[in-house]
Amino acid sequence: MRYNERELLSLARQPAEKAAEIRMSVPKKGSVLKKRLVKLVVNFLFYFRTDEAEPIGALLLEHCRITKEEENVFSISFIEEPERKYCFECASEEQCQEWVEALKRASYEFLRRSLIFYRNEIQKMTGKDPLEQYGISEEARFQLGAHQQ
Repeated sequence: MRYNERELLSLARQPAEKAAEIRMSVPKKGSVLKKRLVKLVVNFLFYFRTDEAEPIGALLLEHCRITKEEENVFSISFIEEPERKYCFECASEEQCQEWVEALKRASYEFLRRSLIFYRNEIQKMTGKDPLEQYGISEEARFQLGAHQQ
């Protein structure tokens, strides 16, 4: 996926759906858990050093698995690169569960399935395709069973 670095930084400054200081490790050899500010904005998870305003990294929540590992720990790994695994340790079981649910709802796949579901519901109620007015109703990504490359 291509993105513009300025636009990504602008997105990182937007209000978060969820944010907290939690401990995380990145998929580097010898990486240890470090306290980071983690911020979910749309389908990007930004992470910051706790004393800096600019993110040190961002994860696009697409083609990924969010997995509950232990009581207070969850991970994000990527389907095409399973060895690229980020671990997060929360302060409580409840906080961990909230993060897992929020991240799953923010994934591209979840958003796409939701759009298709509501598109079909609107079409049943009105008899009209709500995407038709935008000229995108035939695009493969908005069809049931279509896979985004």
